[in-house]
Amino acid sequence: MMKLVSIVVPVYNEEDNIRHFYGAVCENMAALDYDFELIFVDDGSKDRSRAILRELEQKDSRVQPIFLARNFGHQLALTCGLDHADGDAVVTMDGDMQHPPELIPVLLEKWEAGYEVVQTIRKTTEGVSAVKKLTSFYYYKLLNMLSSVHIQEGGSDFRLMDRIVVQAFRRYREHARFIRGMVGAMGYRQIQLEFVAPKRFAGVSKFSPRKMMNFALDGILAYSTLPLRFGLYGGLLCGGLSILLFLHVLFTKYIANDAVPGWATITGCILFFGGVQLAILGIIGEYIGRIFEEVKNRPLYLIARGKPKDEVTEE
Repeated sequence: MMKLVSIVVPVYNEEDNIRHFYGAVCENMAALDYDFELIFVDDGSKDRSRAILRELEQKDSRVQPIFLARNFGHQLALTCGLDHADGDAVVTMDGDMQHPPELIPVLLEKWEAGYEVVQTIRKTTEGVSAVKKLTSFYYYKLLNMLSSVHIQEGGSDFRLMDRIVVQAFRRYREHARFIRGMVGAMGYRQIQLEFVAPKRFAGVSKFSPRKMMNFALDGILAYSTLPLRFGLYGGLLCGGLSILLFLHVLFTKYIANDAVPGWATITGCILFFGGVQLAILGIIGEYIGRIFEEVKNRPLYLIARGKPKDEVTEE
């Protein structure tokens, strides 16, 4: 019996890309000796994406769309697809052609060689501005400086995972998800594969600056408590500076006898120490907010319509 490969693709307003992506995947899989299922997870699209997926489903039984009840975000859409994938190997990728389908045979070749995770590394992206490349580079530098788990620079959500890895991944149910870090921290036998990401086939990126910032914060706060320690260090430093300032006041008043009342020094001290305290409280607040989300224990996502063979309506 042929092995089954599940290809998981999150979709959000990709009506111009879906058919082209579907054709490219089928073309690359046709030459391989595998059965495959193509799991599109529609993350609350507002365009014709769902209608197109229904058409493909009627045309090809290998297309297994899942429609989420609303937009839950890229990482939770990926999680939903991984939860419902039945393959011996599972490939996760985006449907905008920036994750080239022609690399799927290479991923499977590495898997057949015994690797349980084949992680692609994006060397560069065609057409991306220098500012975005620079911010991405320094973000990963900062992330690895703060985190105890190394996260590969240029890592993407285009990867292959063996079924045993997928089953282990399903045990991770935190809401603030940074899947690149989660998979990297799990271990197993991993290998990396570099590629150059082409331009999107159509449309524009759905990652707004706000979404990118939230994604970046999830990556940092999910894998490091070092910001809290920075708060402690900052508090100790400010405490030491305040002692020095107090000694300076005593020297000026009782030894130099040159104490001149002034609002500037007082105002400066209040602003400085007050700012430090607010910054530390803000860091603590970010962690408490994530604790609050976790203890509610709500479903990670809700499904409006699942795979035809599935009866699960929420996870």
